[in-house]
Amino acid sequence: MVDTPATRAAAEAGMNAQVVVTEVPRSVEESAALQGIDVGRVLRTIVVRRGAGDFVFVLVPGGRQIDWKKLRTHLGRRRISLPDADEAKAVTGYERGAITPFGATTAWPVLADATIRGLGTVAIGAGARGVNLHVGDADLLTALAADEADVTNPTDSAGDPGVATPSDA
Repeated sequence: MVDTPATRAAAEAGMNAQVVVTEVPRSVEESAALQGIDVGRVLRTIVVRRGAGDFVFVLVPGGRQIDWKKLRTHLGRRRISLPDADEAKAVTGYERGAITPFGATTAWPVLADATIRGLGTVAIGAGARGVNLHVGDADLLTALAADEADVTNPTDSAGDPGVATPSDA
C-alpha cells in the first residue's frame, strides 16, 4: 500500500477502498484509461475559497465542470474563488493534482456534485499524483459527510474537462 496521509485517513475511517497506483496522468481521460474506469467515475477535488480562511472541497466527476452560479447559490455566497497553488497547498497539505479531502491538514467541508451518487465505484485522489482510492460512491459520501447538490454541468467535447474559472460563470 502507498502511504500518504490520505491512504492512512481512509484506512482509519474503515473504508473499504482499493489503492490504485498508475503513472502520473496528464488529463482526466488519461487517468480514467490508466485506472480502467469510465471518465465519469474519476472525481477531481477542487478547493474553493468561500472567504478569508474559509474553504470547501468540491468533488467534480470527470466530464463535468463547476457551474459557478449554482455553486455560489448553494453556498449562499456572492463571491467565491479558487486559491492559487501555494495557498491550496497551505490549506490542504497537498499539491495541486493530488488534493483530496482525506488526510487534509484541515477538514474543510465537502460538497459532492449530485451526479456522484449512483455511479458505483469511483476513484478519488489519494494524496499523491497517480495514486487513487477506488471506493463505492455511498461509502465515500458517508465517510466524508458530504453535502450533495447539483453544482456542475457537463463539459462540451471541445472544452477542457477541468474546472471553468469563476469568471466563466
